[in-house]
Amino acid sequence: MSASGRSETADDLLAALLDGMDAALCAFDAAGVITHWNREAERILGWSAAEAVGRHGFAGWAVRAADAHDVQDRLMAAQDAPGRQVHEFALLTKDGGRVLVRTQSAGVPGADGKPAGVYCAFSEVHAQIDLERSIALSEALMDDASWGVVLVDVDLRPAVVNAHAARAFGSVRTALLGRPLGELLAQGVEELEGALQHVLAEGAPPAPLELWVSVRTPEGVRRRCWRCGFLRLGSPLAEEPVPLGVGLLFQDVTEARQAELDTGQLRFRANQLYRAGRAAAECEDPAEAAAVRLDFALAGFADHALLDLLDVHDVHDVHDSPGGREVHDVPEQTGGPRSARARQRPRLVRSAVSPSGLTLLLPGPGAIPVRYEAGHPALQALDRIGSVRTSAPRGEADPDWARARQWPEGAAHALCTVLRSRGRTLGALTFLRGPSRAAFERADALYAEEVAARVAADLDLAGGRGQ
Repeated sequence: MSASGRSETADDLLAALLDGMDAALCAFDAAGVITHWNREAERILGWSAAEAVGRHGFAGWAVRAADAHDVQDRLMAAQDAPGRQVHEFALLTKDGGRVLVRTQSAGVPGADGKPAGVYCAFSEVHAQIDLERSIALSEALMDDASWGVVLVDVDLRPAVVNAHAARAFGSVRTALLGRPLGELLAQGVEELEGALQHVLAEGAPPAPLELWVSVRTPEGVRRRCWRCGFLRLGSPLAEEPVPLGVGLLFQDVTEARQAELDTGQLRFRANQLYRAGRAAAECEDPAEAAAVRLDFALAGFADHALLDLLDVHDVHDVHDSPGGREVHDVPEQTGGPRSARARQRPRLVRSAVSPSGLTLLLPGPGAIPVRYEAGHPALQALDRIGSVRTSAPRGEADPDWARARQWPEGAAHALCTVLRSRGRTLGALTFLRGPSRAAFERADALYAEEVAARVAADLDLAGGRGQ
């Protein structure tokens, strides 16, 4: 190819590149004559390249006569100044309108290193301000906004994480990037990934969602409620929408939601106690009333209830207990010193199982006791005259763990509390939950103790125990 052919090809390539730019661009030679004018410049001002190229500056066509000299001097001064120069000018459109533009101009050196001209890129000021606002918003969100912000790629892996989100995940920002959500969340990952996939496919939901998640942190797993908003991210440079990922914005609302749940739980349990009292009042047999109370207590609270009563010759009054009437709510203990009464192993007889429908039976003389081993939670509850909570290892159903304690195989969490009436211990009441439910907490123990007190009163009336 001849030198002229290569020159023509280079000129065509340069023209194509200039016309494909999103910014308006023009260039001046050392004398101030326009040498290049791209399509974006034509779109903003209305002047075509044929009309602009060859003109000396903007005077007489693209700028007011009063401003022409100042504009030309400021543009051409970029030849002798280092770096880029930023200015704002009011230019004229072909139809006589005015457009405020922001320009960035820089000198173009020749082959000998001397100034050979100036290139000038410009855009409408409002468009530039919109761009700067978008950049400023992105930087503010990614810095330390009051909401957590996570940009997730199409593979559902965090690509950008702000400081607030990193604290919510209990980690540093760089440690979260590129990791699967399953490594960051112990529970709730299926719901979150499902929401992200829906946004990628269908777009953002019309309203925020609230998701409960369990976050893996160095301090352990934390149960949190996040109020989440989603944004589908698409490339502004593609001809057709191309998803780049999803923007997840969330705020921790755990305290508020937990307070609502606690209030609703207290209201429900108070209503259950009221309904149980009304139903028990219609029972002629106090033992039947006690069974009715157990059935009402199970609703929304536990899966099973076991009622174990002391043998008629093994009823303890308040003076037999080292703790008096003080209530204790402690986890199960399997070791350590035992009191004299604990070493005597009180004889407990299984009297009722709910919700199997068995009628509550008051054990008589010679009843066969349940084979509870030393240190059983029910015996600990008798020993402390309080509540004892325990769970299977890792909170999962363990048939051997439950069988060793004479509980159903599906039991994973237990709460044992003592039955007391008129200063006497009548037995123990055990509530059991499966692995799909949470372990018993202090608030659960208080409710169980209230139920146990009412059941004990019915039993005392039914059998005159301790007389």
